[in-house]
Amino acid sequence: MRLSPDDIIFWQSGFIKLNGTIVFTWALMAVLAVGSKLVTRRLSMDLQRSRWQNLLEIIVTGIEKQIEDVGLAEPRTYIGFLGTLFLFVALATLCTVIPGYEPPTGSLSTTAALALSVLIAVPYFGIEQQGLRGYLKSYVEPTFIMLPFNIISELSRTLALAVRLFGNMMSGAMIIAILLTITPFLFPIVMSALGLLTGMVQAYIFSILAAVYIAAATSGRKSKAEPALDATK
Repeated sequence: MRLSPDDIIFWQSGFIKLNGTIVFTWALMAVLAVGSKLVTRRLSMDLQRSRWQNLLEIIVTGIEKQIEDVGLAEPRTYIGFLGTLFLFVALATLCTVIPGYEPPTGSLSTTAALALSVLIAVPYFGIEQQGLRGYLKSYVEPTFIMLPFNIISELSRTLALAVRLFGNMMSGAMIIAILLTITPFLFPIVMSALGLLTGMVQAYIFSILAAVYIAAATSGRKSKAEPALDATK
């Protein structure tokens, strides 16, 4: 029983390995890139639209609504990053129905990379909204004593993101593998369906948590702008 797609070796030369995590990750990225190109190449502004465009608009509208509900005022600014996170994790789960495929999110290296992307995106959007000085100032609020605690918080929540996604995805795969050994008929089918549902929930949770962290990093500018707006009324 394989615990991770890292154990699947497609090619190796010395210490250089091409494992399942790399292959499946790049395959998913290629599917997302080619799929988005095909769906968006003939967009229509008329009332008659293709089914793919309708599906795309439903997904985009739903993601924008969730981003706005989190507290980000301009969802279009963040949908490229947050939407990609959600679609990648969701597609990684949906493709588990393909024989021989194992989701790269079952590898700690993949989930760590996703969490690190969030770690980089949070200060990026924070600096973009508040400026470098305003963003760094948030680390010493309300007092300078909070600086080490805020830094630890940034690092610990990144680790928590990676471990949470990895643990949930790997545990589902392990349960299905165990049930296949014990009862190779009914229960694995039920657990596979449950695994798909769990994977979609994890995709939603991961992207929402990333949105919450970004909202916290960009909230300083909004809170300062509101009093000025009230004063003009």
